[in-house]
Amino acid sequence: MPEETDNSVGLLRRSLGVFGYSNRALQLVWTTSRPLTVTLALLTLVAGVLPAAIAYIGQLIVDGVVAATQAADPDTKGVLWLVFLEALVVTAVAAAQRGLSASQSLLRALLGQRVNVMILEKALTLELTHFEDSEFYDKLTQARREASSRPLSLVTRTFGLVQNMISLTSYAVLLVTFSPWAVVILVGAGLPSFFAEAKFSGDAFRLFRWRSPDTRMQMYLETVIAREDGVKEVKLFQLGPRLLQRYRDIFRKLFVEDRRLTIRRDTWGFVLGLLSTAALYGAYAWIVVTTIAGAITLGAMTMYLLLFRQGQSAVAAILTAISGMYEDNLYLSNLYDYLEQPVPTRRGEAVHGPHPERGLEFRNVSFVYPGANDKALNNISLQVRPGKSLALVGENGSGKTTLIKLLTRLYDPTEGQILLDGLDLQEWDVEALRQRVGVIFQDFGRYQFSVGENIGAGDVRYIDDVRRWQEAATTGMAAPFIEEMHDGYKTQLGRWFKGGRELSGGQWQKIALSRAFMRSDADILVLDEPTAAMDASSEAAIFEHFRKASGDKMIILISHRFSTVRAAAQIIVIHQGEIIEHGDHDSLIAEDGQYAHLFNLQARGYK
Repeated sequence: MPEETDNSVGLLRRSLGVFGYSNRALQLVWTTSRPLTVTLALLTLVAGVLPAAIAYIGQLIVDGVVAATQAADPDTKGVLWLVFLEALVVTAVAAAQRGLSASQSLLRALLGQRVNVMILEKALTLELTHFEDSEFYDKLTQARREASSRPLSLVTRTFGLVQNMISLTSYAVLLVTFSPWAVVILVGAGLPSFFAEAKFSGDAFRLFRWRSPDTRMQMYLETVIAREDGVKEVKLFQLGPRLLQRYRDIFRKLFVEDRRLTIRRDTWGFVLGLLSTAALYGAYAWIVVTTIAGAITLGAMTMYLLLFRQGQSAVAAILTAISGMYEDNLYLSNLYDYLEQPVPTRRGEAVHGPHPERGLEFRNVSFVYPGANDKALNNISLQVRPGKSLALVGENGSGKTTLIKLLTRLYDPTEGQILLDGLDLQEWDVEALRQRVGVIFQDFGRYQFSVGENIGAGDVRYIDDVRRWQEAATTGMAAPFIEEMHDGYKTQLGRWFKGGRELSGGQWQKIALSRAFMRSDADILVLDEPTAAMDASSEAAIFEHFRKASGDKMIILISHRFSTVRAAAQIIVIHQGEIIEHGDHDSLIAEDGQYAHLFNLQARGYK
């Protein structure tokens, strides 16, 4: 028994604790637009008080009509003034309701934008590891799908709760003159429906969280089937029917749970709603009998019936608002779980190192991806001095790209040190460090922007600088085909927007190379398979041009083409995260090891 009591108390505390987000939502709405929030509050007050005034004026009208029909000299003018007064109050209520609707609509737009910006701002502070974590993606999906509308819903329900509380209080003041028990019946009849609704709101939220991975898979399938970067293979490999069937299967799985919850929720809602109906008509009979007995006037009967009917609606609205606020708080917990995702602080502040001549150094660096058991890199040591080049060779998955992620501090080493200019990367200011690096990744971005913005994205400081676009495009060998386009650097790329032009794989790669060269002050250039989509002649021209433009920069090249690798000052062969060979082309060929084997294998393909 004590254990059951403890469980009940714990459940109650958790239920009450979830309402803690209400204050944060109110604060969020207040800071979004103070004038609209104040307007919403004032109109809520007006809309809460006036319905009781309408009921009271209605009583005066009915009693006035009854008295006029029995009087020798009826006061018709007085009754008409009451009708006019009621019309004014009804007009005021309608105006208040319209004002509430307009305020809520404007706040919804402002708040939706505000919350979406908060979500995106948070995304900018997160680490790469967060985006490679499936559980985090579930949090992000949950926050984006519901949280932008829930804060306003919570605030609207809060104001609605206040409005109906004011209305109910005014009804109760008038009803208590008939009987205090009428007020007790009025409130008590709505409680069973409230508890049922609160329970089903919690069930709906748990269902929402449980199915987030499936919902995300549906979104992914939509992307694969309906986006241009997936549709070629979907059609060629005849994947469409299979993917669509998987989409349907996920929906059926989710619909079964939705249907079960909906049927239970509405069935119990109907059964428990009968209690409210019985209470209404029981009170109706009570008031009618009291009127027939002569204890109250016909006008009073009309008022009490109206008060009880409207009061019951107010009670139902109050309990529904509380239940809805509970549900909104549950969904807001997703938003704040996401917004409060801890992010490691970057303690580095340095923008210069003590020994620029030392260049870039890896000292016994190892790295394990979060959640993995095996090391992606193990005991890596290397050095690249200014004006020198390093080529990384190895099979796919050997750890080459991981090494670049560590260099750019998208990840930090699990063991060992990485130094630039004699200073540990941990001591560097991250933004200053990244300004030193120009990168083209193997999976580079193909932005649905103009040509100029695609190139300018390489250095956000000069993203709108046309002269720098042109210089970078010249270095990246993209200028010739850009200048042939009708709109030149203003040409829209991709097919997502009207007038967009799609490029070949090699052209996109030259755009990405140009993007890397936007950072003209970067002294570390990293090229991860930079010419994989180019033909041999373009590749040769690119690297000859690149070699002349590199100057005293540190070059790190990842490639499977040995015709480009052989020109590097030093070559490192990586296998399963470890360095197995290190030297220049001639020395590695002489060793007759893995590098020589791969080189000769590729060379035979050209004979």
